[in-house]
Amino acid sequence: MQLNLDPAVKPRDDRLIYSIHGWFEIGGSASKLAFFLERQGFDMAKPAMSAVTNASDDEIASVAQLIERARNAMQQFAGADQTRVDETVTAVAWSVYKPENARRLADQAVADTGIGNADDKVIKNQRKTFGTLRDLMRVRTVGIIEQDSGNGMVKYGKPVGVVAAITPSTNPAATPVNKSMMALKGANAIVIAPSPAGWSSTNATVELMRAALAKVGAPEDLVQILPQPVSRNMTRLLMEQADLIVATGSQNNVRAAYSSGTPAIGVGAGNVPVIIDSSADLADAAGKICASKTFDNSTSCSSENSLVILDDVYEDAIAALESAGGYRCSANEKSLIADKLWINGNLNRDLIAKDADVFAAGVGLDDKAKQAHFFMVEEDFDADSSFADEKLSLVLTVYRARDFDHAVKLVTDILNVQGRGHSCGIHTSNPAQPTRLAEELDVVRVLVNQAHTFGNGGSFNNALNFTLSMGCGTWGGNSISENLNYRHFINITHLVIAVDEDKPSEEELFGAYIARYGKD
Repeated sequence: MQLNLDPAVKPRDDRLIYSIHGWFEIGGSASKLAFFLERQGFDMAKPAMSAVTNASDDEIASVAQLIERARNAMQQFAGADQTRVDETVTAVAWSVYKPENARRLADQAVADTGIGNADDKVIKNQRKTFGTLRDLMRVRTVGIIEQDSGNGMVKYGKPVGVVAAITPSTNPAATPVNKSMMALKGANAIVIAPSPAGWSSTNATVELMRAALAKVGAPEDLVQILPQPVSRNMTRLLMEQADLIVATGSQNNVRAAYSSGTPAIGVGAGNVPVIIDSSADLADAAGKICASKTFDNSTSCSSENSLVILDDVYEDAIAALESAGGYRCSANEKSLIADKLWINGNLNRDLIAKDADVFAAGVGLDDKAKQAHFFMVEEDFDADSSFADEKLSLVLTVYRARDFDHAVKLVTDILNVQGRGHSCGIHTSNPAQPTRLAEELDVVRVLVNQAHTFGNGGSFNNALNFTLSMGCGTWGGNSISENLNYRHFINITHLVIAVDEDKPSEEELFGAYIARYGKD
């Protein structure tokens, strides 16, 4: 790294040395140091600094150009009113929702990545886009977004700037358009850093979105993508130079986002456990679990990974799951899965998110198993067992609980292995049970009698907003404990007008305390 300062500017009392030392002591990003020093009164020269020391000149230039184009596009779009912004968001949404485009992108995603199911990806592309558009069209994000005359408060929505969007190979179309819609709703620009495996699909999505922007007369560079080959250096340069990072995908990328020095929103790991209690409608529960577990071959972080069934309904629940398409694996078949699904402790990419017949053949299961929709592996809880982890496959780990207390403990243990903060669920007709889960467990979402894949990221029959990025709170190492939404893509200016004084007496605030404990 090289720091260039105007030689005509003389640092005052070694303030420059102390500023640099202190900045790096607190883990500050090198790319932000120039801005920091400018605010301290120093005249900075190009090039900007970066913590990415091994990036090539081409990588540095490429990212710098994307950032510059994004900022220019924002300048051109500045002043767009809510109607104009909403038109732009709608255009981008339609470009992916349009049936022939949703199909083409789904087919390309499976062809490029080798994971998931094309028919389900069509549904995902359309459903998530449609639901997100519904949410976004109901809110204001530019100009006056909220006004409370009684309290003398007016709130103005303003852009956060250039958004760096880290997106996964599991959803190479749905996640980029979802984030782009939210970013554009705040009049921001967005640069997408896709998984290398999903670049082609994501690029096709970006091309559609850019064409949609041009159609309505908006700057195309409001939406861009890192060029091939996407490298770790380019992604980290982008994160350093953007104004906000929204990271979905591997926890390595999430941690890199948080350590970049740029404000960042990341998501936690999924590993959803679901309880079937004694009062559940077993047929309904089994149908929803099957639909959710098998959707897009279990690529979703919201897919059920473990099932905890109370002892008194265990066998009946297993039978209902078998009727819904589940296959109960024998001890030997469980061993075959364990040997093949993980290689040296890592998930086998040749088996994750594959169709059931492909998975069964790859593992070495018999012909009957090849007719199933998903595979149930029975397990006594073991924190060291890979079956307690997220499996990204049509494998569902099943645990037997003695009673509800034991079920809660099992869910807690599973989440402590992986997925703490994300979510859990329950199938029950007893309203006290989900209340207890919500009160006791360290999760952001508790779904009741719902298919997790269709409910966690927003649904038309629950109050969660549509997204493919679900915050897991500090439990999951995240800065948000809600679904990613438009509010994360705007800054708010508060116009504060004086009103009648609202100052309670000392007696009102301290009276009860003093009466009980005294003034000493």
